[in-house]
Amino acid sequence: MKKLMKTIPVVASLLLCLTLSAQAAGSSGNDDNRDGRVQPNASTFTNPVIYADVPDPDIIRVGSDFYMVSTTMHLMPGAPIMHSKDLVSWEIISYVFDEIKDSPLYDLDGGNVYGQGQWATSLRYREGKFYVFFATNRPQKSYIYATDNPAGKWEKLAEFDRNYHDASLLFDDDGRVYLSYVEGQIKIVELSSDLTGIKTGGLNASVIDGKAQGYGGLFEGTHLNKYNGKYYIFIIWWPRGGIRTQLCFRSDRIEGPYESKVMLSDTLDLQGHGVAQGGVVDMEDGRWFGFLFQDHGAVGRVPVLMPCRWEDGWPVLGDRNGKVPKTMEKPAHGYPEAPLVVSDDFDTGNLALCWQWNHNPDNRLWSLAEREGYMRLRTEKVVENIFQARNILSQRTEGPRCSGAIGMDVSQMKSGDVAGLGAYCAEPGLISVVADDSAKFVVMTDRGEEKSRVALTGSTVCLRMDCDFTTDRASFYYSLDGERWTPLGAEFRMIYNLAHFMGNRFAIYNYATKQPGGYVDIDFFHYTKTLIK
Repeated sequence: MKKLMKTIPVVASLLLCLTLSAQAAGSSGNDDNRDGRVQPNASTFTNPVIYADVPDPDIIRVGSDFYMVSTTMHLMPGAPIMHSKDLVSWEIISYVFDEIKDSPLYDLDGGNVYGQGQWATSLRYREGKFYVFFATNRPQKSYIYATDNPAGKWEKLAEFDRNYHDASLLFDDDGRVYLSYVEGQIKIVELSSDLTGIKTGGLNASVIDGKAQGYGGLFEGTHLNKYNGKYYIFIIWWPRGGIRTQLCFRSDRIEGPYESKVMLSDTLDLQGHGVAQGGVVDMEDGRWFGFLFQDHGAVGRVPVLMPCRWEDGWPVLGDRNGKVPKTMEKPAHGYPEAPLVVSDDFDTGNLALCWQWNHNPDNRLWSLAEREGYMRLRTEKVVENIFQARNILSQRTEGPRCSGAIGMDVSQMKSGDVAGLGAYCAEPGLISVVADDSAKFVVMTDRGEEKSRVALTGSTVCLRMDCDFTTDRASFYYSLDGERWTPLGAEFRMIYNLAHFMGNRFAIYNYATKQPGGYVDIDFFHYTKTLIK
């Protein structure tokens, strides 16, 4: 199988007419146009700056380094910390936590937490230490974690028995600590100096009433900051019948009163989908940029980078016409690209940071050591469908087009086992090997409905999925030698479904529907991504 891995074509037949980035170590997850290789002083990028599901971003700068946290909900490990030197190329350097153990639902025991788990997280820095605040909504909890090394281990400082929704931390100049959050209105509560609880007698007030200030519709996504002595709260506003809009509220006092201004109301080039939720960040040289996200169909919620300028003490996003540039110069030059989605030969003792599990993994049932150079996935529990399956291993997909392929040894599957590769979301498309008594089949399913099957001879197979996010369509292929690919089933229509609340992901899985105890060995995951817009 390793010999087969060496010959697998990195350019998918569906994408032969496209220029692909084919690197064994992975492909860049950002949209650097790479013209800097030809003209070092004129490097540009194209929005979305990350064409993948990285929602609810919160960014800070520490010296010349930028750090970002995002939402990954029911995936484990969770709350990814990403690093960049130029605001364009981002690399995952750690996760805030490995698992959430507040409920058996996180272990897929008695139910699930799809679309729940860790939501919008606040990232802050003070006096050599990094802090995050995030909430979960099953059960209703909030947490503060901290570290002095954002690429290292994070430690839990505090736990609150309530959900402070879409919250944002602020360390004020006088040492006081505040938390803004959404509860119908925008509220601010003061925390104790050691961050372990709510400060007795501290500020606890509703500071922004949307209806009273003339804003009908939904408020979400607070980002609380202080610049030049003034307090700023950035908020998503979703007006009835309108698009997601970024608002800014400011005040000379933390408790208000706050005045407001529209920061941005633009859809980039995707009609009906407003760019909103996020914040602003400055460079060492004094330039400012906005970093928000946009709903972008089946690929998920994608980050968007844009200029920011200050006018009369207000941050104004976009160009002079209030539009997000499709292509613009990179904020900084000379920094290498960083892969967000990676190829993996499973020949080291650790999983790459880009991989995440569906819910908490059962660490007894997967191994990189039992067979050298392979990822072994065992079954233990009999389930009805993939949504109940433990140890689904996944990575993001990327636009505009990408392709992923696996090699798999299926010789030890038991009758009823289902293993393969898929576009995983609340309505998945899958290409699987299905074991049925003494026979095995390669089967393509669309939202659980079988579309096609062929008998599998032999004990190894390669499976491939090609994704086109210009049309939100995916196609599936299988190969017995890694060279000749055969399409299977119908073209799959990918969607974004709020039941999982995330974009389609590459998923590798093995689960039992009749009896436990079987296993498969995954030889490799090979990934390619186009550079064409």
